[in-house]
Amino acid sequence: IFDLAAGYCPLSHFQWQSVCPGEGTRGCYVPARCFSVEKFCRHFSHLNKSLLPLFAAMNGNDYVDLAALEVFFCKVRLPKGCAAGKGGKHARLQGLLRWLSQFAEPTEAIDSVLKYLKKHQREEIRELLCTSVEDYTPSDVNLEDFFQNGKYECEAARKADLPRWVLDALAKGKLAPFISDALILRSTFLHVQVENMQRPSVHSTALPIRQVIYGLLLKASQNTEAASPSQQTNKLPVVCEFDRFQKTLKKTFVQAASLPTDFCDDHFPLEKLIEVPVSCRQMLLLETLGVKISFLESIPSHLQLPIAVTCYWICCSEPKVKLHQLKALLLMIVSGELHRITNDPDPTLVRAEDDSIAYNEFLKWKEKKLQNTDFDLDAAHSFCQWQCCLQMGLYLNQLLSTPLSEPDLTRLYSGTLVHRLYQELKLTPSVENLFSSSPKMTQLYQVLLNTVVS
Repeated sequence: IFDLAAGYCPLSHFQWQSVCPGEGTRGCYVPARCFSVEKFCRHFSHLNKSLLPLFAAMNGNDYVDLAALEVFFCKVRLPKGCAAGKGGKHARLQGLLRWLSQFAEPTEAIDSVLKYLKKHQREEIRELLCTSVEDYTPSDVNLEDFFQNGKYECEAARKADLPRWVLDALAKGKLAPFISDALILRSTFLHVQVENMQRPSVHSTALPIRQVIYGLLLKASQNTEAASPSQQTNKLPVVCEFDRFQKTLKKTFVQAASLPTDFCDDHFPLEKLIEVPVSCRQMLLLETLGVKISFLESIPSHLQLPIAVTCYWICCSEPKVKLHQLKALLLMIVSGELHRITNDPDPTLVRAEDDSIAYNEFLKWKEKKLQNTDFDLDAAHSFCQWQCCLQMGLYLNQLLSTPLSEPDLTRLYSGTLVHRLYQELKLTPSVENLFSSSPKMTQLYQVLLNTVVS
């Protein structure tokens, strides 16, 4: 569909065992089959290749209402093909390709398709098909420049008039799509998790964090001039959030937060956000999470953000977090640390024997059959709230150019493990001593617990 300049070579057609000597100094080669758009279109009655995106859209490659198009397939006479339900999928594909070959360009073909549909459906289907066809237009971004030299130039980005550092961070994956959605579209979609549908969405706990993110993105600084609170509020920009309400989706307009005056003394706009001193950026992050940096000094740097988020979760979640839930979460984090230090590939690293013993005991514990297999929906709801808070805490930290170290998410959270720890703690409180063989891990757990409780 994308008309690759050098053609398409499916891996299944590489003859890996038949390496052939090349001519002269060209070395050896592996025989393979190469398919080109030109030969493909020539095979189907010299089909115009500009019609291939329409062919893909009509066959369900995209978000098109196929139910409406089934009417077309039932009524149209496809050459050497068949109507829906007769002759199989490939016969219909070939028939559609030959049918499309009679048209010079996509607009003409779409007009002909619409004649087979009911009048009230035509404009909607036209818009869907045209949008799908446009999505196949190659991007103007030079990928070679990006991957080899880190240069990112894009017409859409230029039109968006975003700061250079934001464009570079988005292109390199240092900022999440959530940020660009809020910044460009002024709307965000909050994904639904396994949660208690009778309670408010788990995302509601992290709302204040998102509001600070919106404030930074949309330049909502506190107005220090004499104005009534209502007048100030009306000037704050809003973002449209799509979130769960009971078992349906609800659209809500959320106001951006007005940032603290000490952060906005110099009125830093978004383009100069990275120039704000690290101490100020860190202060804003921790104030949002309701934690002082002094509380985190005893925490390893790569765990400071998750623990700050955990403090926020304890204070803001509804219903309130149970002590066994907190302990399960912290034990899970400690297990990730134990896995990290016992599986580090660095050959120069000296591993303590008691850490290896503790890790092996932990693995044996995991293999045991769970005593209580009941699913606790409220516990799941609570842990999902923590994940939402962590997600937005990460996004805020990234937007502020990481004043706190980013945690290793691959070892930080395991839903299955945290649920099991919670269930077992309720039955056997001694599970809290799971890592007692390792003084280092025992101390880490106590430091994390004392920090959050304090």
